[in-house]
Amino acid sequence: MFQCSTADWIRLIRANGIGGKTLLPLITQSDSLEQLFQLSSPAFASKLKRAINNIDEQQCEQDHAWLSQTDCHLISFSDDRYPELLRGIDDPPLALFVQGDADILGLPQMAIVGSRNPSKGGRDNAYAFSHFLGGSGLIITSGMALGIDTEAHQGCLAAGAKTIAVTGTGPDRVYPASNRQLAHQIVEQGAIVTEFPPGTAPHPGHFPKRNRIISGMSLGCLVVEATQKSGSLITARLASEQGREVFAIPGSIHNPQSKGCHQLIKQGAKLVEDGQDIAEELSALLSIIQPTFMEKAMEKESPSPIQDPLLDEDYRDLLEKIGWDPISMEQIMEMTNLKAEELSSMLLLLELQGHVSSAPGGCFSRIKPPE
Repeated sequence: MFQCSTADWIRLIRANGIGGKTLLPLITQSDSLEQLFQLSSPAFASKLKRAINNIDEQQCEQDHAWLSQTDCHLISFSDDRYPELLRGIDDPPLALFVQGDADILGLPQMAIVGSRNPSKGGRDNAYAFSHFLGGSGLIITSGMALGIDTEAHQGCLAAGAKTIAVTGTGPDRVYPASNRQLAHQIVEQGAIVTEFPPGTAPHPGHFPKRNRIISGMSLGCLVVEATQKSGSLITARLASEQGREVFAIPGSIHNPQSKGCHQLIKQGAKLVEDGQDIAEELSALLSIIQPTFMEKAMEKESPSPIQDPLLDEDYRDLLEKIGWDPISMEQIMEMTNLKAEELSSMLLLLELQGHVSSAPGGCFSRIKPPE
């Protein structure tokens, strides 16, 4: 097993122009940094030494300062805590900067990803599925982005379970900044993970790279809502290439945020309607590595929105007429003979109680059946 100091690992990570794909085959054959140089070709050894010698010492000091803080870790590829599933992908990171509980990285995980601009129904689904699966014993892993990622982390935290956020920045940056409080909660009840060293700012190219870690650490990947050009589809594709299970929640054919999920289902992703669907798919594998999972899952109710007081007959009738696809107020007025003022009041109440969702263009659609 390759052994070197934390300082040497930092230098390998910071060596410009030398990527993990080049270094890892040598690392897996070497016992030390000295042997790595011996096994390398003279040209590559010279290039690596030159890259290491040119490292900004101030950046290295910044890395050590970050690691000196409580619950801050560098999990190298040769560390026993490095996730085995991630170790087996085509392009695993050299090391992971972890803030929080580093011991949970190897526990069974479920990735939940989706749109940054989801519908209310999408948000509710992400929260409910995460609450159910986290409460059943899975670690919920996502990217701490706005929208579905945020709801997935929050649903898991609310269940008292552990969650992992994989970021596309250095471990000392919170992106987006509006999720700073969520980041603190995740550190207390899980971990924030990144392959990027301290000081690394958000960059568009970093997020597709972090997606391979989200899927690579997980047993499966659930896509809640996604457009056909969503970055979540990159995570789903990577999950499929890594041999992971891919799940997708269907939606209205008129909802652009459902197009990506429908595309995945056409391509072979498993259509799921509740958390039990995922639990049953993973049960064979989890019965080996986590025998209590199915017991916990069977004890829990499948994810469903928060129950509201019973609706009276007028509201139930209105919901039936609205249906599951977006419909305009004008169309609803034609079907119900309600006046605009009365209809607006009823729709507002239904939306506040979580029965309907408003969409662009003044349209509404149902997002759950009345209780």
